[in-house]
Amino acid sequence: MENQKKGLDVDLREDVARGEYINLAIIAHSASEFIVDFAAMLPGFPKPQVRSRIIMTPEHAKRLLLSLQENITRYESSMGKIEIGRPLAPEFSGPKIGEA
Repeated sequence: MENQKKGLDVDLREDVARGEYINLAIIAHSASEFIVDFAAMLPGFPKPQVRSRIIMTPEHAKRLLLSLQENITRYESSMGKIEIGRPLAPEFSGPKIGEA
């Protein structure tokens, strides 16, 4: 959203605009990049299915972190505190690092 304020014209294809449901983010990094796999853990599937992989520089990862924090703060100031509920159900057990 910050870029939109500066007048950045972004192309959003219709297939991408529909979005993907995800309930798990698996995050890894090297010295030069962060890799975020967005996945969905759903009943009836033996393991999470990665829907999208995003690769970014450490600087962009930090910018994303700060932008998410700013947006969550604004959201909570108008909609109320976001409560993080109980851990994932046993049938959804899997990686514990980077769950979202």
